[in-house]
Amino acid sequence: MILPIAAYGMPVLRKLASDIQPDYPGLDKLIADMWETMYNSNGVGLAAPQINKDIRLFVMDSQQIFANQDEEEMGTYPDEPGYKGVFINARIISLEGNEWSYNEGCLSIPKVRQDILRKQKVTIEYVDESFTEQRNTFNGLTARIILHEYDHLEGKLFIDHVSALKRTLIKRKLDDISKGKIKVDYKMIFAK
Repeated sequence: MILPIAAYGMPVLRKLASDIQPDYPGLDKLIADMWETMYNSNGVGLAAPQINKDIRLFVMDSQQIFANQDEEEMGTYPDEPGYKGVFINARIISLEGNEWSYNEGCLSIPKVRQDILRKQKVTIEYVDESFTEQRNTFNGLTARIILHEYDHLEGKLFIDHVSALKRTLIKRKLDDISKGKIKVDYKMIFAK
């Protein structure tokens, strides 16, 4: 089932998400719905707070970025062919490498994009959908997507990484989004 995306202004997007247990009600269905919602809205990642659930869960698929790139772009990023996975109760262990800029957007903040600096590598501990413990290091675009989705679990948004001046410049767009004055081709829910 395709779920509505929580728009900028929804309180859940600013909450610290909670860990879950293997017996979390309807977890398999929730994960399946998150995949369907993410793909339906042309996203590459989706965190539970974005579907109005304050739990430490996100899905991401950087493989689709590489599957759609031009031949000229192939070999540009160190993480090709990408990674697809479910991250539950994730905790960042370390960040490494230089910061690099990339133009990011977010399903919860449609039609707003900003150049965001993030580290090249992330080492992260989490459990997968089978609650098998994982510890992996990711780099490139895959690391960037993971860091973006992880921010959602921490109550942060990508716009928190831009300067106060840039936030001022996009304030009207953000206000419009929080008031539901935005047209997108996916379902959204707005703060009351």
